[in-house]
Amino acid sequence: MNPAYTESLNKLVEEFGKLPGIGPKSAERLAFHVLKSDANEALELARAIAELKKKIRPCKVCHNLAEAERCTICADPRRDHEVICVVEQPKDVISLEKTGLCKWVYHVLNGHIAPLEGVEPGDLNIDDLVRRVRTGPVREVVMATNPNLEGDGTALYIASLLRPLKVKVTRLARGLPTGGTIEFAGGNILTDAILGRGEM
Repeated sequence: MNPAYTESLNKLVEEFGKLPGIGPKSAERLAFHVLKSDANEALELARAIAELKKKIRPCKVCHNLAEAERCTICADPRRDHEVICVVEQPKDVISLEKTGLCKWVYHVLNGHIAPLEGVEPGDLNIDDLVRRVRTGPVREVVMATNPNLEGDGTALYIASLLRPLKVKVTRLARGLPTGGTIEFAGGNILTDAILGRGEM
């Protein structure tokens, strides 16, 4: 807390400092930017944050971010609903969509299996995925979990559950570096990984 700042300014700096990747200097810059902004501009930012927290919820089908019962991808009839791409986080959907190659739908697990961190299969949206495959006409499930120990383990676990359902299970190709994450992979790398995916 800086004694030269007012209580409300200190509070704003503190809140900005809680954001990922924002250090003390950046938090101060952001707070002063808001302070110098036109009142309407600052209130628009506050309203956008409030709206986000009020409206965003998980899609009932795939658990991606949505503002209605179904996300815009699940609600799109032009998508190939017989191919489900399984990802760890909503941010992975965004990264894959940027390639422009994905005409499928998604299933967001909201994490990966990590027993040492206390994350078991029951903590993820795996049961919902198995239910989707069992009840819907699904011909392929693309495993797009991160190419690291936890992501590979999660993909293998899910593949073992889907094998009895006679559905094709594929994995993104290893254009992705081992130990990396989908979120930070470049467009060309993701394109190669999507096009070169193989059966598990």
